[in-house]
Amino acid sequence: MNDVEFNLLDEPWVRVIRPDCSETELSLTDALLHAQDVEDLAGELPTQDVAVLRLLLAVMHAVFYRVDENGDEAPVEEAEDAYRRWKALWELGHLPQEPVRAYLERWRERFWLFHPEQPFGQVKSAGIGTEYSAAKLNGELSESGNKVRLFPVRSGAAKSALTYGEAARWLLYVNGFDDTSAKPKGKDLPSVGAGWLGKLGLITAKGTNLFETLMLNFVLLKDTDESVWEGVTPSWELPQARGAERVQIAMPDDQAALLTLQSRRLLLHRDGGRVTGYTVLGGDFFERKNAFFEQMTVWRPIIEKGSLMGYQPRRHDSARQMWRDFAVLAVQSDKRHRPGVVTWNLNLRDNGCLEDGRMMCCRIASVQYGDKDFFVSDVFSDSLMFHLELLTEAGEIWRTRVMDEIERCDRMAGVIGMLATELDIAAGGKGACEETAKEQFYYRIDVPFREWLTSLDPQQDGMEKEERLEAWRRTAERIAGELGRELVAGAGPAAFFGRMVKVKRGKEEKEIHYSAPEALNHFEYRMRKFN
Repeated sequence: MNDVEFNLLDEPWVRVIRPDCSETELSLTDALLHAQDVEDLAGELPTQDVAVLRLLLAVMHAVFYRVDENGDEAPVEEAEDAYRRWKALWELGHLPQEPVRAYLERWRERFWLFHPEQPFGQVKSAGIGTEYSAAKLNGELSESGNKVRLFPVRSGAAKSALTYGEAARWLLYVNGFDDTSAKPKGKDLPSVGAGWLGKLGLITAKGTNLFETLMLNFVLLKDTDESVWEGVTPSWELPQARGAERVQIAMPDDQAALLTLQSRRLLLHRDGGRVTGYTVLGGDFFERKNAFFEQMTVWRPIIEKGSLMGYQPRRHDSARQMWRDFAVLAVQSDKRHRPGVVTWNLNLRDNGCLEDGRMMCCRIASVQYGDKDFFVSDVFSDSLMFHLELLTEAGEIWRTRVMDEIERCDRMAGVIGMLATELDIAAGGKGACEETAKEQFYYRIDVPFREWLTSLDPQQDGMEKEERLEAWRRTAERIAGELGRELVAGAGPAAFFGRMVKVKRGKEEKEIHYSAPEALNHFEYRMRKFN
């Protein structure tokens, strides 16, 4: 077997989807230079797509933070340079071939998946790490020796080995999203911790094709003060890849370095032209608090003794639709820090790089872990589209009204939940079905709310926006009413006749009669308050 195999610049491994909905694999070079010809990345998981996207963006930073669209040396040194560079690339409609090819050719030796000295994304020192099979490397399975999937998506030989292209994609995924099951090999080392991407509430911007998606996430300035990044040093440009286990580093003031952060020390194992497993050690990490150089995450405030102490990345909740957290995306204030990629798109619009009236599509993707991040229990994603104008000063009034409507939906869901609780108690239960009923309500209003939000253009005539708001409200009330009556109809004979239940009210204990008719009356009374 050759010591040197599978160069990522030449071999197809980046999965993409074409405009005709067919899927194919491209080399790293072709994925960048033909990004305008494909719709999107199409990896096995949406989280894998984020890991691949970050690699593509790191190459763009390494190239275009140093040279212009013509390949002439012109480092980005101030905000004006950044906006000019970005707009020139955007107006081309594709990435220029010469500077991209020249850069990648210069670093060709660092993109071999298998290499005796510096294999891509790997270090030889990881050979002493925790050993796993290909079934664990495959994020669709994430199956270790002591945790076998009941209904695996693969079996047999397809489960025990991966092609080099598949392994390249999952290598990036594991580096970013690995769980904490690997054991430290060195003495007195802390737990490996989840990979950096697994700690985030990942959010990216989506365009009409892969080129636009890359550009909309190509953040050339800091979101805190619009200053330039400190430097450009992707992991493959380091003289020697860092190999020490579990190293705390300073937060990278460098997007190329951050996008290629080595959260893990990895080493792939191959046999007969297939990857059969890998070994892993903990890698680089840094303090999450106020890590604002990370542009692809939502944030939550850190409150201590009533005071704001900073922010840290907030993981997504798989039980919440993305629109329910609209304020986290849209609002920048003393108590909220907007995701950097959202701020960047707004700044592009304000600086004339994006046209007025443009829609913004945000996507989230996240891994859900179990038992202190010891294993992956779920992977989920969502997206949300709205007019970018909503985030401007001109859109402030309607931005506030959107958040008011979300709060109104939450109150309506609470009314549905109270009805479900009363019906369950009337039927002899303990009122433990509130959350299920609320989830049903959110599911039913999901599409109508998204349609209303998408239609909400602050530049429209005010009367038209008011009419659409009223139409949305009537729809939400109708859906809540229909769901409430369905819950009552399905409560059964026991709930219809009801029962007496002892309930504590303050210091007193009272007997209260619960029945389906009474619960329906209470529900309709509460719903009338929304009119």
